[in-house]
Amino acid sequence: MVHVVPVTRPSDSAEDRWSGRLVRWLVILVGANLLGDAVVVAPLLVLPDMMQHFETDQAAWLSSTAMLAGAMWAPLLGRTADIRGKRRILVVTMLVTFAGSLVCLVAPNVVIFVLGRFLQGAAMGAVLLSVAITRQLCTPRVGMTAVGVVTTGASVLGIPMILLLSPVIDQFGYRSVFLLAAVLAAVCAVTIRLFIPEPPIRSSGSVDVVGALLLGSGLIAVLGYVSMAPDLGWTNVGMLATLIAGVAALAGGVRHVLRVAEPIVDLRRLTAPMALTLGAMALASGAVQSLLQLQSLVAEVPPELGLGYGIGGGDAVILILVLSALGIMIGGPVSGVLSSRIGPASTLLGGIVVGLLATIGMLVGVSVLPAGLVCATLLGVAVGASIASGFNLVTAIAPPEHHGVTGSLVPVVLCVVSVALNVVGVMVLNATSTDTLVAGIPANSLTGVQLYILMSGAALVVATVMATLLVRRHR
Repeated sequence: MVHVVPVTRPSDSAEDRWSGRLVRWLVILVGANLLGDAVVVAPLLVLPDMMQHFETDQAAWLSSTAMLAGAMWAPLLGRTADIRGKRRILVVTMLVTFAGSLVCLVAPNVVIFVLGRFLQGAAMGAVLLSVAITRQLCTPRVGMTAVGVVTTGASVLGIPMILLLSPVIDQFGYRSVFLLAAVLAAVCAVTIRLFIPEPPIRSSGSVDVVGALLLGSGLIAVLGYVSMAPDLGWTNVGMLATLIAGVAALAGGVRHVLRVAEPIVDLRRLTAPMALTLGAMALASGAVQSLLQLQSLVAEVPPELGLGYGIGGGDAVILILVLSALGIMIGGPVSGVLSSRIGPASTLLGGIVVGLLATIGMLVGVSVLPAGLVCATLLGVAVGASIASGFNLVTAIAPPEHHGVTGSLVPVVLCVVSVALNVVGVMVLNATSTDTLVAGIPANSLTGVQLYILMSGAALVVATVMATLLVRRHR
């Protein structure tokens, strides 16, 4: 049984209006979330260089380890933050990411490098901790909008970061990516410690390390199998062993958390509204992000090939990236404002509907550039609104002393659904490839592209039903 420490927030400590101090806090927290992009996205720019340096063809281990490790780090960081303080654990998160970046920077072999990537995965906990800090330092009216800024602001900063990083990579090689991550983590650790106040609301109890290790390692193993088996083979002996070990760890973890008094994740208290929120948010965000991935692939195909799709070239890809990032930045704060007025459940439903409309438009947008750019913007709005309103709804349902551990469920379900949808989408595209080559790779057929869109649309339909049930419950 978890008991709440009898600490109350002073009446004048909660931010009830926008001020320079609040803006400074949000800038620092957005910087911490930008570290997640530096850890997950930036290494993709140097993936061929890393494979050559470490003399390995296992690209998935080099690129995906940090994201998969985040599934283990999130519950551990969230529960510890509820007990020890959210700002304190956010600083620890930055320091662990800093250490992991240094390990990757100097790693002499691939084993040490993967260990560094595992430590870097702690950066995935920055979003849930920054959301919890924001909600507890602000009144709901201001806090919901601020959560929209915190959860989506890094997407806009990520584009110039990647563009500025490209010439640095050309000059100094793959290590520059990890040097950037180390510097950013160090700066964030210092600024968070100096300028972000510690929310006073905490819970007592202990951290269930055994449950965190069992559930986390099980998720890593199962997701690793799902994401890497398409390349290595579904019946590969090593992959099958990884799957069996992962399932066993998950089963042991579930049994453990159902029996202990203070589990890392209390599945016995997972209410229907919370399950619907997590499901709708994960399906919507995963489906929209998979569509953005598809649109980037489509944008590289010249329409002159006559495949029935293609909007042709590097400029189109850049426009899609920029417009989707701007859409995310618009969707987050706007959904925050709407959440404080009409409720986060209705806002979540609205974001999903926008994504569903954009998905329908994608059937035309894969071959018509203006329609594709509009769809990219709307998809960005949808994912920004879904993530921000989902976090707002999760923190509205859970009591403040449990914001950390409850918020930790969000990155876990996002990771699970995103990996699953991406793998299914890639399998659909590979099964319908053509003999036409684009950059030396077999092009996908129009049928495969349309099936991919319909798959994502089906996920959004299910998310719409879940969000509708949530709205009815809240009414």
